[in-house]
Amino acid sequence: MLSKNQLGFLFMFMSVCAFSIMDIIVKWSVDYPIGQVLFFRGFFGIIFYFFVIPKERLHNFYLTKRAGLHFLRCLSGLIALVAIFIALRSLPLATVVSISFAAPIFTTIFSIFLLHEKVGLFRWLAVIIGFFGILVITEPGISSLNVYYIFPIIFCLGLSYVAIAIRQLSTTEPVWLISFYFSLSITFLSFLTIPQGWIMPDLKDFIFLSMIGIFGGVANLWLSQSYKYSEVSLVTPLKYLALVFAIFFGYFIWNEVPTIKTLFGAALVIVSTMIIFKREIYKKNIVTSKTIND
Repeated sequence: MLSKNQLGFLFMFMSVCAFSIMDIIVKWSVDYPIGQVLFFRGFFGIIFYFFVIPKERLHNFYLTKRAGLHFLRCLSGLIALVAIFIALRSLPLATVVSISFAAPIFTTIFSIFLLHEKVGLFRWLAVIIGFFGILVITEPGISSLNVYYIFPIIFCLGLSYVAIAIRQLSTTEPVWLISFYFSLSITFLSFLTIPQGWIMPDLKDFIFLSMIGIFGGVANLWLSQSYKYSEVSLVTPLKYLALVFAIFFGYFIWNEVPTIKTLFGAALVIVSTMIIFKREIYKKNIVTSKTIND
């Protein structure tokens, strides 16, 4: 029988694997329009949420009193998803994954303005280290700038607001409802791209495209389960296995070899996010301790 922490580790590992497989298939799907790929991500992702809806909510599972915040969460999530899909198709897999690790850095900045949180010296230091890591990876310069580097950064910005919105929504809304509305919004958005021309996939491609939604859906559920069974500080480091998978599959499928600068920049970003997570746990423990003493 596995302990709660072991279950948390297992669910996080499965989540990272599922997200990595989804990334690989998205990168492979370059012959299909982005809108069509979004349809498969949204429609087939919806299916899994019906397995976690409580039976007593099946007749009115869609009801919510926070439609406005759901809309903002879905909008920012859609921007992030489109951006990461474009990035995966246009940049080396390891580069995209490395930059995507920077999302908690932007979340820290957003939390100051949207949640009025106080950010101390250590987290500001983490933000500076993280931004330096992004600069190392992207090598910005007028002569050598690759415009596609902006898309994983847009992804980080969108995902950062998603984290803030979910934090606010989760006080009253179940996780499955938040995820359901997001998958539904992806599906509706994809329909708007039909006039641009969709391509009829053969059976093999249809299965692969469907797996984008299936793996994306189960990855989100497993991620939520991981946080349910184990502390964030214990399972978060497993997320960085995604970079190992990206390097491995990028090399063997697309002959992509990450540069020393990419690996160094990724290391800085990882160190930055680890500092942020450690400080979050420290703050949580301080608050808990004060509550108990009071």
